[in-house]
Amino acid sequence: MNTDIEEVVIRPEGSLQILSYQEASQLCDVTQQGLNELLRQCALAVLNTGSNEDNGLALLNKFSKFEITVSVKGRGVQLIIRNAPRHAFVDNELIVGLKEHLFAVIRDLLYARNDVLNSGHFDLQRSHGITNAIFHIARNAGLVKANTIPNIVVCWGGHSINEDEYQYSKHLGYELGLRNLDICTGCGPGVMKGPMKGALLGHGKQRYKNGRYIGVTEPGIIAAEAPNAFVTELCIMPDIEKRLEAFVRLGHAIIIFPGGAGTMEELLYLLSILLHPDNNNIPLPVILTGNAASRDYFDAIIDFVSDALGAQACELLEVIIDHPRDVATKMKLAMEAVRQDRKASSDAYYYNWRLKLELDQQLPFIPNHENMHNLNLHKNQPVHQLASQLRKAFSGIVAGNVKADGIREIEKHGPFKIVGDPVIMQAMDKLLQKFVAQKRMKLDASDYNPCYTIEHPTNPL
Repeated sequence: MNTDIEEVVIRPEGSLQILSYQEASQLCDVTQQGLNELLRQCALAVLNTGSNEDNGLALLNKFSKFEITVSVKGRGVQLIIRNAPRHAFVDNELIVGLKEHLFAVIRDLLYARNDVLNSGHFDLQRSHGITNAIFHIARNAGLVKANTIPNIVVCWGGHSINEDEYQYSKHLGYELGLRNLDICTGCGPGVMKGPMKGALLGHGKQRYKNGRYIGVTEPGIIAAEAPNAFVTELCIMPDIEKRLEAFVRLGHAIIIFPGGAGTMEELLYLLSILLHPDNNNIPLPVILTGNAASRDYFDAIIDFVSDALGAQACELLEVIIDHPRDVATKMKLAMEAVRQDRKASSDAYYYNWRLKLELDQQLPFIPNHENMHNLNLHKNQPVHQLASQLRKAFSGIVAGNVKADGIREIEKHGPFKIVGDPVIMQAMDKLLQKFVAQKRMKLDASDYNPCYTIEHPTNPL
């Protein structure tokens, strides 16, 4: 029995009602220059919200007959969807929240391609040009709101977590909601969902009607981390680097929950910014937190950071175990410090323009075998640059674990080979082994095969 929806026609709302014929053609173009395959992948992920699948290639294979086309009619635009997952519909009507996410996909893919990447209006080979492009994408998605005080807490953490860790993230989200703080996450399941669900309850109790539940993703990872149902403001950045920068530019404080390789990528990206000498006096509060059973996880994180980056990096990280109320209170107090700093520096409340990022942190990193092998994972460089290189190593592991292109790369050429300073390599191997043992690498970790090998004295390649 075919359980998929054979065909459904959806008419977009708002500005998407008046797409041009050229834009519709781009969305239907199946060539490498077109957007149809990207639209298909992102749309399928949105319609698969709630699934326990975290393998982008497996999802595409499972729904190999899924199609989405766009046509311009006299009365506006039509989306024609074929062989869609039935659980995205109620009585053959697409769930409203998923419809909103689907429209956000179309909006962001078109805007990023036509108004940013191919427009010639932004110098995407210079740091400020990239930062400016991210601002324009975020503003077009409605994420940039004037006349609001600093209020956004970015929550990072894994999609592959246990139930106790999820409940803790939801409890902390509830405490944040009681303090009228807004939530921004990577928009997927697990720790990206828990704080939003908790905050929704907290906002409701406080009758806070302006609560924001912001999800920021990118095409390569959306299939592995479909937007959760609580996201009300979805934005798809063109690549992982712009996604990461969007978090630190839009957010006012950051909470890091337990996670896996993706969470380490985010933490190392953050450290590469905080360790930059030009950012010493810019407040961006960071707290690592989890339930009582997650203490060993955070001990392992701090050990790795200490071995790889040194005491200076460790001093930037505050760990609070099993005290969600204390974390929320600190976040609330931190918002006033951020507000005062932005006011004194005349920086915008809604976008952190002052943070210094180097071009190496912003240009897209392509995780293929050559680039992974050539990473500079040695201590003969400034510590913030080393953190940036380590971020790329973990980005490659994420790609090999869950992204369709990365999985194909591993299937074709075997595991990535990671080489570097013996002390760093040993620390990295030790950390990743703990992630594997704690089942943090993938949702279905029962038969996890590492997509990497790490060279160090006790484990030569």
